[in-house]
Amino acid sequence: MQVYEAPLRDMRFVIHELHQDDGFGNLEALEEFTPDLVDAILEEAGKVAQEVLLPLNRSGDIEGCTLENGVVRTPKGFKEAYDLFREGGWCALASDPEWGGQGLPEAVNKMTEEMICSANLSFSLYPGLTHGGTTAIEAYASDELKQFYLPRMVSGEWSGTMCLTEPHCGTDLGMLRTKAVPQDDGSYKISGTKIFISAGEHDLTENIIHLVLARLPDAPEGVKGISLFLVPKYLPKEDGTPGPSNGVSVAAIEHKMGLKASATCQLNFDESVGWLVGKPHKGMEAMFKMMNTERVSVGIQGLGIGEAAYQSAVYYARERLQGRSLSGVKNPSGPADPIIVHPDVRRMLMTMRAYNEGCRALGAWVSRALDAEKHATDPAVKQRAEDFIALMTPVVKALFTDLGHESANLAVQVYGGHGYIAESGVEQYARDARIAMIYEGTNGIQALDLVGRKMPAHMGRYLRSFFHPVSQFIEASKGDEQFQPMIEALEKAFGALQLSTATIAQKGMKDPEEAGAAATDYLRLTGLVAMAYCFAKSALIARDRLAGGTEEAGFYKAKLATAQFYFDRILPQATAAFLAIKAGKRSMMALEDAAF
Repeated sequence: MQVYEAPLRDMRFVIHELHQDDGFGNLEALEEFTPDLVDAILEEAGKVAQEVLLPLNRSGDIEGCTLENGVVRTPKGFKEAYDLFREGGWCALASDPEWGGQGLPEAVNKMTEEMICSANLSFSLYPGLTHGGTTAIEAYASDELKQFYLPRMVSGEWSGTMCLTEPHCGTDLGMLRTKAVPQDDGSYKISGTKIFISAGEHDLTENIIHLVLARLPDAPEGVKGISLFLVPKYLPKEDGTPGPSNGVSVAAIEHKMGLKASATCQLNFDESVGWLVGKPHKGMEAMFKMMNTERVSVGIQGLGIGEAAYQSAVYYARERLQGRSLSGVKNPSGPADPIIVHPDVRRMLMTMRAYNEGCRALGAWVSRALDAEKHATDPAVKQRAEDFIALMTPVVKALFTDLGHESANLAVQVYGGHGYIAESGVEQYARDARIAMIYEGTNGIQALDLVGRKMPAHMGRYLRSFFHPVSQFIEASKGDEQFQPMIEALEKAFGALQLSTATIAQKGMKDPEEAGAAATDYLRLTGLVAMAYCFAKSALIARDRLAGGTEEAGFYKAKLATAQFYFDRILPQATAAFLAIKAGKRSMMALEDAAF
């Protein structure tokens, strides 16, 4: 069954204990968010996730969204839940106070996102996409557009979407055909068709603000000729109330594998009135502001599903009686032992647990950098934060969603035949998790971004934002006899990452296909090393807390055990990734196209 309790203790650990030495803290602009206040916010978010959103997750999946007379209806209970969510201020957590937001640190906001995604991933897309849209509008729109649209979007009164994909083009946006014709009053008439638009139409808000990529009549070919436009569903009146329809219609809603309570729409724009966001032909720059924000959030979606799947699997493994323990009977009063006693079930549960804790720790590190990028007053800190975010965004998006999907599948396996049956609820996690590896740029595209853009940028400057702290930690920890094997394993994996970087740089300069062939393995290797670094730091902190005496000995012992499992059973994947990278493209590209 679907069970979930917000992992507040681990969240407090990564916020208050793990990353205090990363150089991204002590930001004057965020001083009001004391540990006590942060803990209170997280606790309340956990209640909303558990008590309001989780009960709607399976029912929303069963009912799905419906299209009636051009209007999309969300499942029963979603409108009431959204109203409660909005009235509680949860839509406005991380937005700028200038527009009615609460200015919450991203390190806290991302953990709130995780809880929402764990409880109800479909629901999370409605406020999540709106927040992404506000980042693009805030960064690139005119003051007039900001003043009118941002307060209403930040509050959740209006929602937002991003409209990129067309029937004939997805990743290759240079092929898009949607047209924007200038009007005498400074507006534009937008005409074209967009597909796969998440939250493109629904009944949760009174207006929906679409950010649409389109071409001006004089636009150059390719991606250099794309502009971004703000197109409301209804043309608002001066007081903000909805006015006439703006020529935006729903042709269909997609019948999807998962996320059935999130309306994914085919939208037609028929001379819809829109306004330019940013400069002409510079729409990709503005859209990527939104997409990069969304890519980190999509990674958090993977973590959210992984945590929910893990907790549901643990619940079942404790309850399901099958067989006897290999080391002797553990439940003598029952007909069998609970399956949690079996080593292979433990392997699956510990794998999910390690994935979740590793992703949460790495995600918090990146989130702290997001805060430093925005609020740091020291230019060097701000630059290092920007570099680290640029490097880690594709890693967070791809790695977290890969591991979240793997955890969802492991949960189905723990349940056995019951996991394959809809009534258990865990097969929904496997279906819902799958899209996160695809949208906002497939994980293969993320890997190409990492090796093609991020790795060589500024002569490797982005890499230094990650390599330096890892190298310094290894050198500082080598004398720790108790953890010497762990530090040596981290050093070995880090060495493999460094060698892989050099190999790809050398081969890729001569043959771009070599870099492309190595990309996915390189991204996985980078993520494995980053999580290993976080686990090693976690283990040292846990050891010190236990040595000093603590009332939470159970938590820190579990942290040590999970870290050890990661180093014993998961980090060895780094060697396989290194060997695959070293092998190069030859066997991958050997077959002629016709031979497949």
